[in-house]
Amino acid sequence: MKLCLRSVIIALLTFIIFSPAGYTQEKKQIQTVNVDALADSQILELLAQARAAGLTDEQVLANAKTNGMTAVETEKLRIRISRIRMNAMDTVDTSGKRKLNYQTDSLINPSATAIGMQNQRLPIFGADLFASNNIRFEPNMTLATPTNYILGPSDQLNITVYGQSQANWKLDVSPEGNINIPGTGIINVAGKSIQQATTLIRNKLVASKYSIGNGTSLQVNLGNIRSIKVIMVGQLKKPGTYTLPSLATVFNALYSAGGPSANGSFRKIEIIRNNKIIRQLDVYDFLVSGNQKDNINLQDQDIIRVPTYSARVEFSGEVKIPALFEVLPGETLEKLISFAGGFTDSAYTARIKVSQIANQQRRITDVLEENFASYKILRGDKFVAEGIIDRFDNRVTILGAVFRPGSYELEEGLSLAMLITKAQGLKEDAFMERGTITRLRPDNTTELISFDVKNVINKQELIPLLREDVITIASIFDLRDKYQVSINGEVRNPGTYAFAERMKLEDLIFVAGGFATGASTVRIEVARRVQNADPLSTSTAIATVFTVNSSSRLTADQSNFTLEPFDIISVFSLPGYEEQRLVKVIGEVAYPGTYAIKNRDEKISDLIKRAGGLTVLANIEGATLKRENILGVDRQKMDVNEILKNRQEQINRLNVAQTINVEQSLRNNFVGIDLKKILERPGSSIDLLVQGEDVISVPKSEQVVKVNGEVLFPSTIVYVKRKSLRDYIDNAGSFSQNAWTKKPYIIYPNGTVRSTQKFLFFKIYPSVRPGSEIFVPQKPVRTHNTLQDIFGVAGGLASLAAIVLGIVTISK
Repeated sequence: MKLCLRSVIIALLTFIIFSPAGYTQEKKQIQTVNVDALADSQILELLAQARAAGLTDEQVLANAKTNGMTAVETEKLRIRISRIRMNAMDTVDTSGKRKLNYQTDSLINPSATAIGMQNQRLPIFGADLFASNNIRFEPNMTLATPTNYILGPSDQLNITVYGQSQANWKLDVSPEGNINIPGTGIINVAGKSIQQATTLIRNKLVASKYSIGNGTSLQVNLGNIRSIKVIMVGQLKKPGTYTLPSLATVFNALYSAGGPSANGSFRKIEIIRNNKIIRQLDVYDFLVSGNQKDNINLQDQDIIRVPTYSARVEFSGEVKIPALFEVLPGETLEKLISFAGGFTDSAYTARIKVSQIANQQRRITDVLEENFASYKILRGDKFVAEGIIDRFDNRVTILGAVFRPGSYELEEGLSLAMLITKAQGLKEDAFMERGTITRLRPDNTTELISFDVKNVINKQELIPLLREDVITIASIFDLRDKYQVSINGEVRNPGTYAFAERMKLEDLIFVAGGFATGASTVRIEVARRVQNADPLSTSTAIATVFTVNSSSRLTADQSNFTLEPFDIISVFSLPGYEEQRLVKVIGEVAYPGTYAIKNRDEKISDLIKRAGGLTVLANIEGATLKRENILGVDRQKMDVNEILKNRQEQINRLNVAQTINVEQSLRNNFVGIDLKKILERPGSSIDLLVQGEDVISVPKSEQVVKVNGEVLFPSTIVYVKRKSLRDYIDNAGSFSQNAWTKKPYIIYPNGTVRSTQKFLFFKIYPSVRPGSEIFVPQKPVRTHNTLQDIFGVAGGLASLAAIVLGIVTISK
């Protein structure tokens, strides 16, 4: 089985570089290595590891062969290494400094090489023509028969005679190249064009009974076409022999073979017929101008040969098609620019930088625009079209409190006052005391120049402008805090609002949606900032508070209190105003339902009485009071989500949290009440005041007891008065292995909880009532002291003993 690519790399590194002594099993694996399956980046990684180990390429190959790689795969590896080194190129920046050398740096840092090759190498111009799935060079089989089509064996001719004489034949060309016209004879058409074959057929028919031309006509068309064999050789991606339709052209054949390879020529593709080069195809003619003059129809046994390219050059930068271009001897830079699609809109076209090969090194040359047509391209040239400089020679900018801020042309003699006029003048909120000019110095540092805006506008000060000046005129609102006022309390939309000059208290209340129901309009407080508090006094005021009366009608004639920025307004509720609060009474009462609280001092007994009292089936001992408002506050004035969040945090802090689920923990919503005593002594201290959203529930009498928690078989058991808590646990299978046998507890129907107590050596279990739930918690996990903890404690005791001994000695 073939190794995956990652395993191949590991195996190669193991054997080729380190050559371990015992490698029998691994040697069998390296014999299965397929070099063709390795990516260039993986071979670069291999060579980098070899260089780090001090091995040359020849030593790498020798070790590979010694350690089990076959001779064929070793030779493939040699070729791959040579090809990678040949294709490695020096990339030089426009300043002439060396950026990356793939022949050396790649073997030190292969990861950087892979990134460098991906970012720096340009595509080969024309290579995507044959790689695109959207361009399929397929011959059109529905076209009319070309007159220059050459007939051959397996072709079919459709011969039609019409007029005074009529006949219709479909005749196949025999392997010998003949057709047999019924009643006329054999004609050899192989190697002849359709036009020539038509002439022969006409002459043959004239000599027979058909008088072509005297009211009788002849038509010869191609029927089924034959297949031809075309041989594709040279630098192709998929060389070989291809079977194509006889209408196929050179482009059809090149597409079938995948086009030229990385080393193949696009400019000098040879079509060989009968051992002679009959045509040379230049793909660039098609790519640049759409010319197919050399895209001829192929014949059987034609040979298409793609030689290696003669010279390639790079053209990058601000051109429309940056790529590697193949050039022919004598071609100029002007021709290369046309191959690249011309310059981009931001290109600097006055000159092009070219990196040339000069003996054993490179040099930079500038080619001026007037020399583009005369510069002859040399082998290895690298052209770079640079972009224009992102800089303005006549720009000034004005920002801030003008109607049209932005950049403007620096005209001759332009002054600051003229620029403000160009910007449609100052806004009404412009700060007139000071403006600034940020000016660029000759050394590209900046300086700040201040000016008086009033003097500039009144033309009392003339300030000429320079290139790249940036003028800033601030708004008065930019130079102070954002003025706001706040209102809270009994308004419909409390919050913070923008301050406006001469804003009245009633204006703000109106903007906030008006008074809420129950708001007091006769006692509104306004807290105002103190600007001059005494920092040395502990009793100094930090706010000035005004008490203001208003009207619920918010009429304009009553607006008499003017607000100032940052005032905070508080609107209070009417004294004694309360919204209705509801209590639910459910279960075994005469009239269960929702009741509104009538009096502030209404109690549980009052609600039971209003509900018609208990029914005969009521379990008075199991009555519960569920109080969702566990914090005892008005839930309309507090975020309920915060209440639930705090409750969950309390649950998480329980010591036995791992044994109690959330549903059980939320039983603290229930207030333990004794309804029997409450009804016996109404109005007493145990008769609690009811609150909004309370739920008083009186269940039916139950005759079962639930046993849950750490017992072997949690279950519901019929209540028997004489049974104790331990008896019910035994009925549930007794304690489990993880049970905390000292701490079982009972949850009574009314929500109260009682746990097991201990007196001397005796356990006192709580009594069981009908409807109760017995819960056995899990035994707490105890942490055992490690040897390190023991030594630490012992060391601490020893130190303490030494201190005590020292104190005793000193005292003596």
